[in-house]
Amino acid sequence: MTVLNPKNIPLSLYIHMPWCVKKCPYCDFNSHTVPDGTLSLDLEQQYLHALVEDLNTQLEYVQERCIESIFIGGGTPSLISAHGYTWLFEQIKRKIEFRSDCEITLEANPGTLEHQPFEDYLKAGINRLSLGVQTFDTTHLQKLGRIHSANNAVDAIKNAKKAGFQRVNVDLMHGLPEQSCEQALFDLKQAVEHGATHISWYQLTIEPNTVFFRTKPILPHENTLEDIQSQGEVYLRSQGFVQYEVSAWRKEAPSRHNMNYWQFGDYLAIGAGAHGKVTLNHGIYRFQKTRQPKDYLADVPAPNIHWQHISEEEMPFEFMMNVLRLNQGISVENYTLRTGLSLEPLHAKIKKLQKQGLLRDDREVLACTTQGHLFLNTVLEQFL
Repeated sequence: MTVLNPKNIPLSLYIHMPWCVKKCPYCDFNSHTVPDGTLSLDLEQQYLHALVEDLNTQLEYVQERCIESIFIGGGTPSLISAHGYTWLFEQIKRKIEFRSDCEITLEANPGTLEHQPFEDYLKAGINRLSLGVQTFDTTHLQKLGRIHSANNAVDAIKNAKKAGFQRVNVDLMHGLPEQSCEQALFDLKQAVEHGATHISWYQLTIEPNTVFFRTKPILPHENTLEDIQSQGEVYLRSQGFVQYEVSAWRKEAPSRHNMNYWQFGDYLAIGAGAHGKVTLNHGIYRFQKTRQPKDYLADVPAPNIHWQHISEEEMPFEFMMNVLRLNQGISVENYTLRTGLSLEPLHAKIKKLQKQGLLRDDREVLACTTQGHLFLNTVLEQFL
């Protein structure tokens, strides 16, 4: 491995807000029901101060870089007040420079009771919203345990646009319990017609440690899932959306934050259960923060746990697992710039995948073919 230069690698920041009003039966994210049904001002302030102390322990990883993007995920980050975010961004800017057009995304619940007016979040410095709609069908929302209605979801998109947000992502799931192809397409049409500029569209998967895993719902037949995928893609393209990642469609600029993940960039991580990746001169590391909010707040600043050095043997899979999700892939030279390794030992595997029609036959770019994306797991297995 050659000496790495972190200055050449973009840096983002992930902030985790761990509370939600209700835990959904399909959710395996690090989310916890808010104490007593509401997030008190005292708890909000305590947590925000803990985030700043957490960041202080990671300043050595900045390596003279600025923050390209911030993503605030959860949980339900819109439970935190806009005033709280204003204060938090002020504290962060005192420690790390923001890129002049830094992308700051907030995940928000469409429920009308969880968030302040969207204008307040825009004024706080948030310039991109990601609305966790999942579906516009009230029956399916109930099956998913969501606390908002179809009308709430439509209103959330309209209100976000009216407030001045130019960039509004809508999260949608398909392959829902007993969902038909027509119902899945209806969800896409609602998102498009009401003004989504970006759509994250992914199939429901049943994850361990969820209610759905313990009590499995009736999911659509494989043929229905294939019809949903193919017809959904045709519809989105007909509406001017471009697929740039396995589950990401855009009419606007790509999500800079997610692009940094997929291009094997660096990201600091603060908050309960947050995951980070940092490049130092001598290697690349992943880390995680304490998961339980009460434990995170009991030991401020929260220590990094599961601090893991990515070995040379693990690096090819780690790199390919991210970059091959992108339709455009990544330039060959970035493999060495971002990993410190030569691509030469992988040439035989790459050539084999190209002959199989799974990787593009391109000397300058690492990218899957359309067929390769359909069998992405098969492609990735070659790099284990």
